[in-house]
Amino acid sequence: MQSRSLMFLVGPVFIYYQISLFKTMVTGMDIYIAELMVESNVTLEASTILSVLNTGSEFEVTDNTGTTHKVAISQSELVAECLLVGDKSTCNCSEGYIWSNDVCYNTTTCCTESSCFKNVSHYTPLCIPKVKVHINGSVKLDSGTWDTSKSDQVESAFKELNGFEGINITGQREDNSIADFEAHVSVRFETFRLQSAVTTLESNLHASILVDTLGMVAIEAPNTSVCYLSNQTLKCTFEEATGSSGWNMSRRNERFELNNGSVVKLNNNCSTKEYKSCVEVSLSQVTGNWAGTYECGFTSGSVRHTAKTELAVALLPDEVTMRIDPLTADCSMPKTEYVEVEVSATILKSTETFNVTWSYRGKTKYQLFPTASGDDLVYSVKAQIECEFTTDPQYVNITFMNMNQQQKSGRVDIPVIYVGKAFCRKDVLNGEEWPKTPDGDTVINRTCEEGRVGYKSRTCKANNWLPVFSYCVSEQLNKVFNAAENFNQGLGATQEVAKNIFTGLKNNSRPTTDTNDNMADLTASINVLNTMASASENIDLKEDLFPEFLGAASDMLNQTWGGVNTSLQESMSSNYLQSVEGLVKNIKVNNSERCNTQNLDLQICSKPDCNTSVFDIGVSMNRTSGILKTVGVKNLMEKLTNNFHDTESSSLLISATLEGNTDSSVQITLNFPKNEPDHNKFFCVFWDPKKNDWSDEGCTLKPSHGNRTLCQCNHLTSFSVLMSKTPVILPFLDEITYVGLGVSICCLLLFLIIEALVWSSVVKTNLSHFRHTALVNISLCLFLADCSFLASSFPDKLNDTWCLALTVCKHFFFLAMFGWMLSLSVMLVHQLIFVFNPLRKRVFMFFSSIIGYFFPIIIVGASYVYYKYTEKPYHNAKTCWLTFDGLLIGSMHAFLLPVGTVLMTNLFAMAVVILTLLKSSVPDGSKADDKETAKSILKVVVFLTPVFGVTWILGFVQLSLDGKKGIMVTIVQYSFTILNSFQGFFIFLTGCFAEQKVRKELFKLIMAKTPSKGKSESMRNLTATTNSKDR
Repeated sequence: MQSRSLMFLVGPVFIYYQISLFKTMVTGMDIYIAELMVESNVTLEASTILSVLNTGSEFEVTDNTGTTHKVAISQSELVAECLLVGDKSTCNCSEGYIWSNDVCYNTTTCCTESSCFKNVSHYTPLCIPKVKVHINGSVKLDSGTWDTSKSDQVESAFKELNGFEGINITGQREDNSIADFEAHVSVRFETFRLQSAVTTLESNLHASILVDTLGMVAIEAPNTSVCYLSNQTLKCTFEEATGSSGWNMSRRNERFELNNGSVVKLNNNCSTKEYKSCVEVSLSQVTGNWAGTYECGFTSGSVRHTAKTELAVALLPDEVTMRIDPLTADCSMPKTEYVEVEVSATILKSTETFNVTWSYRGKTKYQLFPTASGDDLVYSVKAQIECEFTTDPQYVNITFMNMNQQQKSGRVDIPVIYVGKAFCRKDVLNGEEWPKTPDGDTVINRTCEEGRVGYKSRTCKANNWLPVFSYCVSEQLNKVFNAAENFNQGLGATQEVAKNIFTGLKNNSRPTTDTNDNMADLTASINVLNTMASASENIDLKEDLFPEFLGAASDMLNQTWGGVNTSLQESMSSNYLQSVEGLVKNIKVNNSERCNTQNLDLQICSKPDCNTSVFDIGVSMNRTSGILKTVGVKNLMEKLTNNFHDTESSSLLISATLEGNTDSSVQITLNFPKNEPDHNKFFCVFWDPKKNDWSDEGCTLKPSHGNRTLCQCNHLTSFSVLMSKTPVILPFLDEITYVGLGVSICCLLLFLIIEALVWSSVVKTNLSHFRHTALVNISLCLFLADCSFLASSFPDKLNDTWCLALTVCKHFFFLAMFGWMLSLSVMLVHQLIFVFNPLRKRVFMFFSSIIGYFFPIIIVGASYVYYKYTEKPYHNAKTCWLTFDGLLIGSMHAFLLPVGTVLMTNLFAMAVVILTLLKSSVPDGSKADDKETAKSILKVVVFLTPVFGVTWILGFVQLSLDGKKGIMVTIVQYSFTILNSFQGFFIFLTGCFAEQKVRKELFKLIMAKTPSKGKSESMRNLTATTNSKDR
C-alpha cells in the first residue's frame, strides 16, 4: 500500500476528497490512497465534484520521487469542506472523520468534531477517519483517599488529548487509595502526549499511574479456526519506537505471559522503517491448550499500547483415556465364541462438537455419543471380543473427528486368555483385584486412591505375577507437573511462576508411607526437574529460585528409591543428575555465594582464582571469565549405573559448571576425601550422559597427601571418585598372610599343649610363674585373634551380624594380647629395678587380669556403645574391621591408642633391660665381656620382640605411609605382613625351643628319661644382673 497526495487549485473554495486510485501493471494491480483538494472561486456542490471524479478516465500523476504513474480513480469520499470569505474561514470534517493531530495540536481549538474557524486548509492530512482508542488505567495515591476533586483533575488532564470523548472512574480499591478509570478517544496519538498527561497527574495527585491503550497497535492473526497441531504466527506492529514488548494469552479466567519455550518463539526483530516497534509470536503444533485471547503490548514509560485477537483452534482431545471392563477377556472355557468387554474413552469437555466412531481390530466403524461425567465426556461401547485363537492383538479404536476433518484416535489392547494357553491366576494384593491374565501380558488398572491420579499396571510372566508398578501420582504434584509443562512450552513462563512450581515441588516431594506411591511421586518429581531444566535453556531464571529448587531436590534424595527395578532406578538417577546440573548451570546469579541443604551443597565463585569446598570436596580453578558453580551431592552415587571396570562408588559426587565463560579450555582440580585408608586403586571419573555411565576421559589421578584423592580434569560436568572393589595388593602378600596365620595358629596351639604338659616343672619359682602365665595368655589371645582374622578374610561372604561379631572378637583379643604383653614388660622392669622387693604372685595376677582382660572389655564395650549411640559405624562391613575416617576420627582409634601406649611402654622396658646388661659389663671392660654383652643384648632383642609386640610398630609406620608409593613402602608392607602373620610361630620358638628348662622337660616326656636340672639359658641371661636366685 502506498500513499499519494494530489492537489488541484481552482479557487478560494476548498473541497477535500479522499479517493482510491489503482494502477494497472503487467504484474498485477497496485492500490493507492490519496487526498485531493479542489479550490474554486464559486460555490461548488460536492456531488458535482464527485461526478467529475467518478467518470473512470485515466490520468497521470507524479510522486515525490519524480516518477510518473498512470492511474484511475475507483472510489472517492468527501473528507472536509472549508469556506473562506475574506479573512474568515469555516472548516468542517465530514461525518466519521475528525481533525488530525497536526490541526488539533497546532491550533489548540480545532479538535474533536467541532467546526474550525481558522484557516487550516494547508494542513495535510486535514481530517482523518475516526477510530476507537480505549485507555484503561489506575491511579495509586501515595497518601490520602480518592475524592471527586481528583476525578475532576484526571478528566481535565485527559481532555487535552485530541478526539477526547469521555472518562469514567470505574472503581476504587484498597481503602480508596487506588482508583481505576477508563477513557475513550477517537484518534490515534503520539505516546508522549499521553505520557505528558500521566506525568502531570502524578505530580499533581502525588500518585503513581499506569495506563494501557487498546486501538493504537495493529495486529495480524488468523481470522478463522486453525487446524489442530498446525503452526501459527501472530504479529503486532506500532509506528513509534518503544522500550519493551511482549505477548499474553488468556483463557477460562486464566492469564499467561508468553515467553520462549518448546511451543512459543518470540521475535522482536521484525520492525521496519514504517513500523518502528514489532513483536511476533510463533506457535508450533497448537492444541486446544493454545486457543484463547492473545494480547500484545508495547511499553514506553508508564504507557503500554496493546492489541487483542482471538485464536480459534479446531479442537481434538489433547488426551484420550481408554478403559476396559473387565480388564481381561476370559476365553479359557471351551466352545466360547465371544466375550463382551465394555470399552470407554474419556476426554475433557470441549466446545468442539466431535464426530466419534469406534472400530474393532480396524473393521467397521460405528457412531458413538457421549455421556457427561463431571468435567468429562465418556464414550462407551460394548465390544464382542472373538475367542478364536490369533497371534494378532485384539484391540478397539475410538476415533474423534473435528470440523476440519482432522482425526485423533485412542486405542486399547485387550488381553485375551485363550483355551489351553498359560495365564496367571486371579490375585488380590493390598485389597486390589488382579484378574486372570494371559502370560506375557500387562494389565492396566486406572483406579487410584482418593487424592491420586494415574494408573497401576502388573505383568504376568512365566505364569507368575510380577510386582505392581504404580504411577498413581498425588493430585497436587500432578498440578505442579502440568504447570511445569506449560512453563516449558512458554505458557506463563515467568520468574514468579517458576518459584511457585519449585515451592509446590518442595511441598510435595517428601516421602509417603506407601512405597509404590512414593516411587510414583518421586518419578513425577524428577520429571518436573527435568522439564524445568529444559525450560531453563530458553528462559532466564534468577537466583532466588535456589532455596526452593535445591530444597525439593534434596528431599528427593532422602527417599528410598525402592520398589522399582535396577534399570529404572538408574535411569531415574541419571535424569535427576542431569536435571540438577542443567538448572544450576542455567539459573543466573548475581549476589549469591552459597545455598546448602541436607544432600546438596551449592557454592558460587565469581573470582578469577576459585578455591572452595562442598561437602569437604576441595575445588580449585583458574579462569579469565565466568562464574563457577559447584554443587556437591550426597545419597545419589549408589543409585547411578556403574560399569566402570570392577569398581564401587564413593558416597559423594560434585557437579561443576560455568556461567558466561569464554575460555577455550578449562582445568579444574578436585580434592576428594577418602572414606577409609584401604590400599584400593582410585579412579577419577565424570558422568557421561551419552554413555549413561562413568568415564575417566580427560581426568587424571594426581599424587596426594593424607587421606585424600586428588583429581585434575580438563572439562566440566559431574565428577566423582570410584574405588576398586578389592585392594591393590602386592604380589603374594595375601598368600604370605594366610600361610603365616595358618602356621601361627598351629604353632600357638602346639605351644599351649606343651605348656600344659610341662607347666608343673617350669613354674617352680615366682619369676618363671609370672613369665609363663603371661606367655600362655598372650598365646591364647593371639590364637583366638588369628582365628577370628582368618574367619573374616572374605567379608563379602559374611552377613553383617557375623562381620560385627568377628570385628568385636579381633578388637578384644588383640587388645587382651597387648594387655598381657604390658603386664610382662612391667613385671620385668620391676624385677630389674626393685631387686630386693620382688612381686608377689597374688599382686601380679590381679594386676595382669585388670590390664589383660578388664581394660580391653571396657574399651571394646565403650567404643561399641558410643558409635551405636551416635549412629556412626563401629565396623566396616567391607573389611570386617574397625573404621578409620581420618585423624582421631573412627573406631580404629579405640585400637590404635591403647596399642600405641603398650608399644611405647614395652620399648621402654626393652631399653631398661639393655641398659642393665650394658651396666653390668662395665667393671670388667674386656673385649670378651663386650662380646658377651653384645650377644646378650641381641638375645634380649630376639626373645622379647615377639612377646612385647614390637613388630607392630611397623603397622604405625605403614599407616603413616598410607597413600604413598616407593620401595620403602613396599619393604614396610612385606615386613609388617611377614613378622606379624608369623608372630605365633616366633612366640613358639622363643617360648619353647629357646627355653632350656622347657626343652629338657619336653625331651623327658618324649624319651621317658630323667631330665637334667638346669636353668633356662634365656632366663639366666635376663636375671643374671639381678644377683638373685630363682625362688
